[in-house]
Amino acid sequence: MSGNPRDDEALFDDPAAEEERLAEQEQAELEAAEAEEAAQPQEFLSDEERALAVLDKLKGENEELKDKALRAVAEMENLRRRTAREIVDARSYAVANFARDMLGVGDNLQRAIQAVPPEKRESGSEEFKALLEGVELTERELLKALEAGGVKKFNPEGEKFDPNFHQAMFELSNPELPNNSVAQVVQEGYVIGERVLRPAMVGVAKGGPKFEDTVKAEASEADEAAETVGETDDS
Repeated sequence: MSGNPRDDEALFDDPAAEEERLAEQEQAELEAAEAEEAAQPQEFLSDEERALAVLDKLKGENEELKDKALRAVAEMENLRRRTAREIVDARSYAVANFARDMLGVGDNLQRAIQAVPPEKRESGSEEFKALLEGVELTERELLKALEAGGVKKFNPEGEKFDPNFHQAMFELSNPELPNNSVAQVVQEGYVIGERVLRPAMVGVAKGGPKFEDTVKAEASEADEAAETVGETDDS
């Protein structure tokens, strides 16, 4: 009981508080009884009660050990997967920095080839033609070696602009092209595995229809064309 009559009056004026106090008192009495029972000497227990107590203890320890074992297995499996993924990444992307440097070499070879106008190719001497063929062959061999290392070139012209793979250099107003599509490729991009080694430099179309609407329209036209071909074959 509280020593303050006002506190007692306020307590009985609040049924919720009184109910909470009674619940706490009951819980405290229950815990005290359980503690007293647990502290009871084993000699006062029957053989059956002692056996059940030991069994309950062993069950608790077994569940705890089982939980620890499952956690250990899960952690080992996660470690195995993470290690395997890191090994694959190391094999796939170990040459990324070297390949990126080689792209500059390929760009220079391409510039050298493009610097020669078509008329010069025809009117040049045999030595000049042989030199140009050598440069072209070197570029092809370089691209083949890069591709063997997992590096691939991609040209996204006509695709939807993706900042993860494309670098916008300028906008091109053209109402006939889908909006936010790649209208022009200034420089092709490269990927190694699933990663971008160098984004493609592109010009992005603006002012045209939505890209999604254009894709749906093209898909519908393709379906209609396929149906027409099927009807023709049946006839």
